[in-house]
Amino acid sequence: MTELAVLARLSNDADHPVERLTCHPRLPFAVGTATEGRNVRIFDCGEGQLREIASLEVEPGSAPWGDDAPPAVVWHPEEPLLVVADGESLLRWTPDGPADPVRVPAAAGYEVLAFSPDGRHLWASPSADDDWEVSDVLDPGTGAVTGRTRGWDTGVGTHPSGALVATLASDQGATLCLFARPDDGAMRMQRHTLILDCDGYGTPLFSPDGRHFAIRGNAYVESVEVFAFPSLHRVLRTTLQEPANGDEWSRHNLAFGAAPGVLWIGTPTGTLLELDVAARSDVEHDLQLGSPLTALATTANGELLLALDSGEVVLVPVHHDPAPAAGFAAEDVTAFLAATTELSEDGNPKQEPVLTDGTRTWTHDDLATVAEASPADPTWLQIQANINQVRGTRTP
Repeated sequence: MTELAVLARLSNDADHPVERLTCHPRLPFAVGTATEGRNVRIFDCGEGQLREIASLEVEPGSAPWGDDAPPAVVWHPEEPLLVVADGESLLRWTPDGPADPVRVPAAAGYEVLAFSPDGRHLWASPSADDDWEVSDVLDPGTGAVTGRTRGWDTGVGTHPSGALVATLASDQGATLCLFARPDDGAMRMQRHTLILDCDGYGTPLFSPDGRHFAIRGNAYVESVEVFAFPSLHRVLRTTLQEPANGDEWSRHNLAFGAAPGVLWIGTPTGTLLELDVAARSDVEHDLQLGSPLTALATTANGELLLALDSGEVVLVPVHHDPAPAAGFAAEDVTAFLAATTELSEDGNPKQEPVLTDGTRTWTHDDLATVAEASPADPTWLQIQANINQVRGTRTP
């Protein structure tokens, strides 16, 4: 049984409520972003308190959709350092630094940023050539491009061991969830790949013990999918029901708790759903927040941080009985890498992978011969079958 109670509540900008919360993985800091107004707000959530310590307004990137999403922000994995994409620049903010963040030139108006797990490299997408097939590797201190790596979008989820990352290569027909071994700034993509129907998904989110990851999507359905790691077996898929009051579900409403296998989901009515992945059961917690939830994240010490449509930000400690188990299984990454191989640097990433949707697995040869698909099959598989039929291909 989990007990919840509001610990701290902070009034914010009601005209520009936070749409996305990003907590530092190890320190008591969080950043909230909003599309309208291009607001970036930085919070200290340590010692049971919640206070805003800085506020920035940034410019959109140069991509056509640069002002249609919250600004790109990322925390350094170890240090109290926040990097923000500001038009054609990168802002470096630290709590003990100058009042104004340090600005360094960027090669492009980047849409997505991520630190490599060791903190030595900054990954930025799309590349300076506005090419989504590749991404830039940057020097975090100067913003200079030091290399290129495989293309990715949306965001990068890091396994708690730091030995593996998961990211997306989105397409309207199908999105690939790619797994990569970080190597001196590069992402060494692996053959075993998760394939998701259509596009519009959120960043893969690993649980603290690394045994599960969740993906929020998609462009057409308010869905939540949870997969086991390292098997990539889908253990849960649910469609979030349309609220009776007509409010929309937040696209950034997932957070794994400290307890193994517990996923938190924020709702448009302001409640929290506690989802037990293994038991496939949920409990709804009503904290009387009085406003739809617009963003959710877990702080470094396991507390829940909520943003509300009212413009407020709320800190909620999570008390478990019994106490959650600590640690993660680094050997799971070793097992995953041992069961797969790396994609070639110059190969076609759509032809080499071993694809799974969490229940079935296909190779490129399998897909080249599939000629039948039912309406219950993923859209991408139905399209592939139709293409093969037009080409006159038949299954053996």
